[in-house]
Amino acid sequence: MSVLKVIEVLANSEISWEDATRKGVAKAAKSVKNIRSVYVKDHSAAVEEGKITEYRVTLKLTFELE
Repeated sequence: MSVLKVIEVLANSEISWEDATRKGVAKAAKSVKNIRSVYVKDHSAAVEEGKITEYRVTLKLTFELE
């Protein structure tokens, strides 16, 4: 029987929401093992002088407990 847990992670990037997602998963994988899936819960961006300066995502990571 598998037991899964879901955690929420916030990540950001100066490039794109996809890059922020990749960075968030990669960083979490350093301390969380057995990540099975990621769900992008929310997108947002920081804006300065009418231009996007930072892309932000809220992720839900699902991983299997050992």
